Amino acid sequence: MTALTLSAPSRSDAYLRLVRSSAVYDLIVTAGFATPWTFMLLHGALDALSGALGLRGFPELDLMQVFYANLMGSVVVVWSVLRVVRPQVLHGLFDGFARVLFSAAMVNALAQGGPQLLWGFLVVEAAWGAVQLGLWNRARRA
Repeated sequence: MTALTLSAPSRSDAYLRLVRSSAVYDLIVTAGFATPWTFMLLHGALDALSGALGLRGFPELDLMQVFYANLMGSVVVVWSVLRVVRPQVLHGLFDGFARVLFSAAMVNALAQGGPQLLWGFLVVEAAWGAVQLGLWNRARRA
């Protein structure tokens, strides 16, 4: 009779769950940006939420804002699906760097008088980036 042994998950396994979790978060947060129709609804909802919280609202939309929002949303959705379906340790590194870039863009927007609701997104974005970048080296050596 053989003994059943359970091994603890490796640091790499835990890191892959982190990569997948960050991708699920991204899908939830950015799917609405992927099409003009969903972005219009999302923009209105975020503007209303800002107003309800007593924060500075969102600017009126123009064609190029919608275009860039859709471009960003489409790319992030595809990148997120890849990380959900095939998470890899290297994906966590690249995603961490992308989050640094997104965080920098949010800081710039806030400094230029952008919607204050961005602060909440910035905190979450920076946290995901810090965790993924901070744990990447340990995960790749596991």
